[in-house]
Amino acid sequence: MERLTASGLLPEMVKWRRHLHRHPELSYQEKETSAYVAARLAELGIEIRRSKAGYGLTGILKGRESGRTVVLRADMDALAITEENGREYASQHPGIMHACGHDGHTAMLLAAAAYYSSRREELKGEIRFLFQPAEEVCPGGAVGMIAEGVLEGADAVYGLHLWTPLPLGTVGSAPGPLMASADEFFIDMIGRGGHGGMPNRTVDSIVAGAALVTGLQSIVSRNVDPLRPAVVSVGTIQGGSAQNIIAERCRITGTVRAFDEETRHLIRRRIEEMAASVAAAYGAEAKVDYLMGYPPLVNDEAEYNRFYRVAPEALGPDAEVIRMEQIMPAEDFSYYVKEIPGCFIFVGAGNPDKGAVYPHHHSKFDFDEDAMLHGVKLLIAMADSSLNEASSV
Repeated sequence: MERLTASGLLPEMVKWRRHLHRHPELSYQEKETSAYVAARLAELGIEIRRSKAGYGLTGILKGRESGRTVVLRADMDALAITEENGREYASQHPGIMHACGHDGHTAMLLAAAAYYSSRREELKGEIRFLFQPAEEVCPGGAVGMIAEGVLEGADAVYGLHLWTPLPLGTVGSAPGPLMASADEFFIDMIGRGGHGGMPNRTVDSIVAGAALVTGLQSIVSRNVDPLRPAVVSVGTIQGGSAQNIIAERCRITGTVRAFDEETRHLIRRRIEEMAASVAAAYGAEAKVDYLMGYPPLVNDEAEYNRFYRVAPEALGPDAEVIRMEQIMPAEDFSYYVKEIPGCFIFVGAGNPDKGAVYPHHHSKFDFDEDAMLHGVKLLIAMADSSLNEASSV
């Protein structure tokens, strides 16, 4: 088989990415996406293992000689957003679009699989190409695939995220906590409804709920260590049916972000305590449903150092390799790096000249497809570096 190069694979990556972009599928519904990926892996002669916990699959490529095992991961799911960017490859599925770059992640991992498949005779060790479903929805597709053993015997795991806030040509990561945990709360304030003109005979759930919303804002400012970043955001407050009726029930929902488990659990405890005490103060009752979502994403320091070492050589002198600041969005790649050493890397994909200026999860989101070349070069460089450690022992 002809030895493929990363640069030579860019046209194929664009083709694969645009096909996936036209045919997006929501979390836990990636049936056709998974079938498309499996067909490409089969063409490459790569062993395929299918997940029973969703539509995930893993391509397995083993070298003739034993060595280290490296896992490369991409996510495949799209979002419930109606696309409005007018591209010729725009989504053909109304109300669903790839608004976060997962189509590009999948295309890059397919390219990495093609690259190594053309070099299988030289490969020492094993590479697993992990195509994961359901990154966008808790509990996330990573949990099920890990439970099935996708990391068993593996030495390192690497993942990428195309990132339009960074310009094309810039790549970044950081050692330790890089992305926040993402938890959710759903609070029902239950009072006693009645006539708006006779409030003394009611327990107003909206007044109690409004007091709680105000109180929740003090948790980060007064309970959390100011040197530990955290966020408590109320996203919705819903209650009532008419202007002259005092509502019996008011619902409050929101999200919590933190970079360490101690802060994460502190905030949960304070939300539950505050909901109960505020409700009691108004004669109401609070029911709290708290969902512990993705943990913080914590990069292994040695694997981050590997990234910082190999990225300049892989991408050339025109690339900028940066140490990123922590960001509050969350990623279920965090589960992988809790199990084995790994590194998550952001690949700059913003370019005003190509209209790649909109934020992730926006209806007009798109990225500069040239960023996929940088991404696959990084995947190859990280995998090569890790696999070659065995030969130096």
